[in-house]
Amino acid sequence: MKQKPVSDRMFSLLIMFDMQTNYFRLALEGISDADIHQRLNTKANHIAWLAGSLLEQRAEMTNSLGGSFRQHASELFKENKGIQDNIIYPGLDIYKKDWDAVSTALRKLYMEVDDEKLDSILEMPEMSFPYFDMITFTLYREASIIGQIALWRRLLNYAPMKYM
Repeated sequence: MKQKPVSDRMFSLLIMFDMQTNYFRLALEGISDADIHQRLNTKANHIAWLAGSLLEQRAEMTNSLGGSFRQHASELFKENKGIQDNIIYPGLDIYKKDWDAVSTALRKLYMEVDDEKLDSILEMPEMSFPYFDMITFTLYREASIIGQIALWRRLLNYAPMKYM
């Protein structure tokens, strides 16, 4: 990390953020758009929904910290909308382009966030959290979703995810 974040509390979280920014792209590498809607006769969330949900999470965090970002498929994910049957989600090229843009914007905000903001409360319907707790949780969720995509790779007979 070249630059130091304003809040020392963000240092390790930014390392995780940077890793997951890269891991997301690596998890999707080589998967065809023909396979991203596969559910293999289960009710599990498919890759297209997982990728879009993760992207929406970064967009929402960006917006909550004063940035402005809207992914191409935001209508499919607003208000924490779950997977919808019989919907064609965007292809991975669209998700990857949006991922790069939102990640750049959110990283800048994470670098600039101060302790006062981290301790302030993020109000959401039916719950509230300090920003620091919400950022930590979203990074945990990112890792979980990337792991789910990595599992789908194997279930769909793709090579294992590479970490470099």
